[in-house]
Amino acid sequence: MIPQEIIRRKRDGQELAAEEISAFIEGLTREDITEGQAAAFAMAVFFRGMSRDETVALTLAMRDSGEVMDWPGVGRPVSDKHSTGGVGDNVSLMLAPIVAACGLAVPMISGRGLGHTGGTLDKLQSIPGYNVMPDPALLRRVVSDVGCAIIGQTGDLAPADRRLYAIRDVTATVESVPLITASILSKKLAAGLQTLVLDVKVGNGAFMEAPEDAARLARSLVDVANGAGTRTSALLTDMNQPLADAAGNAVEVRNAIDFLMGRKNGSRLHEVVVALAAEMLQQAQARRSAEEARAAAIAALDSGKALEIFARMVHALGGPSDFIEKPAQYLPKAPVVIPVPAPHEGWLAACATRDVGLAVVELGGGRKRPQDTIDHGVGLDQIQPLGTRVSKGDPIAFVHANTEAQAQGAVAALTPSFRIADAAPEPSPVVLERVA
Repeated sequence: MIPQEIIRRKRDGQELAAEEISAFIEGLTREDITEGQAAAFAMAVFFRGMSRDETVALTLAMRDSGEVMDWPGVGRPVSDKHSTGGVGDNVSLMLAPIVAACGLAVPMISGRGLGHTGGTLDKLQSIPGYNVMPDPALLRRVVSDVGCAIIGQTGDLAPADRRLYAIRDVTATVESVPLITASILSKKLAAGLQTLVLDVKVGNGAFMEAPEDAARLARSLVDVANGAGTRTSALLTDMNQPLADAAGNAVEVRNAIDFLMGRKNGSRLHEVVVALAAEMLQQAQARRSAEEARAAAIAALDSGKALEIFARMVHALGGPSDFIEKPAQYLPKAPVVIPVPAPHEGWLAACATRDVGLAVVELGGGRKRPQDTIDHGVGLDQIQPLGTRVSKGDPIAFVHANTEAQAQGAVAALTPSFRIADAAPEPSPVVLERVA
């Protein structure tokens, strides 16, 4: 098929056949399609959109552009979760071992930080020796023996997405819902999943800040994934403040260990993790009801079984065998730790969450350019949740930095990120909606 004819038909608002989309993506993968043609295609989709059937076809073509994994003999439902990203979102680190403890197999393909949001792979690379890019044989062995493995996307999984995303990134077409949907799902479905749960973030720390935009993306993801043959649902969750009480890399890994030790029960983070775990168990039909699934997730956490699985996963992928017992010995630490003092008394009423994420990036905990090196030791911890009563000078959070100047710069940036009011804010739910 002639690429420019496919581009013209989409430019003119016509619906493309699955064969046309497949041919275009095959050409993109073989590099028979030029960057200019790929950019024109992305712009046509950006302005004209895609139907559900077109987006399913695009997702499957991108999935099939590389290796599609299978799991013969694993003996468990193969499941995963994807988050659209936020600040202090370390959910994957706890969720994978919790649902593995409940009988699921979780080959979790994760990513690096993007913009103001943290990346699961960057967090895991705080752990000495942890291999985020194992070969397929090791990945299969860890998932079979341990129950879960959190790793990165290999070059063999959905290579068409990698090329198309790089072009979208420099042509202002990243925000297209059909292209976002196909990008997310092609990588996930290439992992050979039977079920998938999506965590779509909403609020001032999310990429989709408006609830209607987040709901539209969630509906697209759910409809397309189910159309592609993978049973999928989504939860919309609040990102108007950091989810964990830490933001960074090593600090979030330490936070995850504390969580798995039962020290974060009752927090917003606990609510989101348990809700997603219950959703995964229900989608995989591993439990009969929402109540039974939720009880199983809590039991896996409270019994210490999920902590044990996390420890085994870390060691199986090259990390220290005694990491859980001695995290302080292994995790990098920043030499300067200072508080962010409350400028006056009152109630923490609002948070500019994106600015909190950008403060971590400025400290070196994220990337300004793709080639930048991450400083795993810097970040924030003991971030107080909205609704906390503070007196003047009370710590709102603690900054972990490499120099006193960097620490003071972060304090100056973070102080106006929190609004302190005379009255306590109305409590807001953290799990907003289910889309199925």
